[in-house]
Amino acid sequence: MKRDVATFVSRCLICQQVKSEHQRASGLLQPLDIPVWKWDEISMDFVTGLPRTQRRHDAIWVVVDRFTKSAHFLPIRKDYSISKLAESFQQEIVRLHG
Repeated sequence: MKRDVATFVSRCLICQQVKSEHQRASGLLQPLDIPVWKWDEISMDFVTGLPRTQRRHDAIWVVVDRFTKSAHFLPIRKDYSISKLAESFQQEIVRLHG
């Protein structure tokens, strides 16, 4: 069976493209520049798969300032549109930090 698997993998185009020895080395990691001012650079992530609250929120939008490491946790719904997310960002983040 081991020989059959090796034969199959050697003939499979997708298997040959994905094999690690055929991929280029990724190189060294480069550090990110340190931000100059608070809330100048942020990172965001969504925490989903949570139980629904009384206000029908089922996700959390996490917004973190890279300089101070302070974070905001915004309750949202997974089905919010981009415009609704932008409105929430304006009301909760831009209002406080410019």
